[in-house]
Amino acid sequence: MLNPFDDAHWMRQAFQQALAARDAGEVPVGAVVVVGQRLLGKGHNLTERLHDVTAHAEMQAITAAAHDLGGKYLTEATLYVTLEPCVMCAGALYWTQIGRVVWGAHDPKRGFSRVGPLLHPKTRFEGGLMAQESADLLQAFFRSKRGR
Repeated sequence: MLNPFDDAHWMRQAFQQALAARDAGEVPVGAVVVVGQRLLGKGHNLTERLHDVTAHAEMQAITAAAHDLGGKYLTEATLYVTLEPCVMCAGALYWTQIGRVVWGAHDPKRGFSRVGPLLHPKTRFEGGLMAQESADLLQAFFRSKRGR
């Protein structure tokens, strides 16, 4: 029997957050933090609304998750995010000691993996889940901003 709370399920939840970001005029990136079958935190980019360059989807989701847990370490948690985390977010994830990171689209210009291993040594990570859908959403957003 298919587990309804598998990686694809949680990435779809992150994608819903990305759609909410797009609808709010934000860069469409969404994230959720999960332990087992429990959603601890979710978020999407809020940099425009909050006038805060640090208000990335990952930061929103890990802040909500830490608040839910009542602690700053997310060693048993998985972050699902529609775009490969940037260096700033990877640094924050390092300090949470998050157990696992799963992302959709790779970010060859600003993604953390282009500069080396920035996550905690015990953090497992993988990219490419719903990569095409995530990339298409981002490309459509930026095309609409450029008027094409």
